[in-house]
Amino acid sequence: MARREDNPFDPFGSFNFKIEIDGITAAGFTECTGVDSETDVIEYREGTGEITVRKLPGLKKFSNITLKRGYSTNTELFEWRKSVMDGVIERKNVSIVVYDERGFDDAGTGERMRWNLKDAWPSKYVGPELKASGNEIAIETLELCHEGITEMVVS
Repeated sequence: MARREDNPFDPFGSFNFKIEIDGITAAGFTECTGVDSETDVIEYREGTGEITVRKLPGLKKFSNITLKRGYSTNTELFEWRKSVMDGVIERKNVSIVVYDERGFDDAGTGERMRWNLKDAWPSKYVGPELKASGNEIAIETLELCHEGITEMVVS
């Protein structure tokens, strides 16, 4: 099998990622969705101009990030959410890091892409669905809102 260095246009897999909160790896997540942004369009037309509507950029919007992981005894993320429910908003910088097929190590040699979220805080927590007849892992969900996203490609 050819290594990535041989073909730099090969896409990365979506299965090799981690989430960092304030620079520290928070937990292993099974799913991360909502990495997107949008700009509102303001339509404007002057009466003396062409009979064409001009389109100007408006407000930037960023979707909430949804993280899912297997429920464990580590309660740090729930405690962060609980502080918000208690009226203490602790904003943190969060990074979503994608790795190549080599995976990740402490030196970060496999890191290929990173999205940095500015001033994130948990706006929603969903506990696991429990079923006596089920055979699935108990999954908890944390939704993070944030005020900006930047993409940084690492090669």
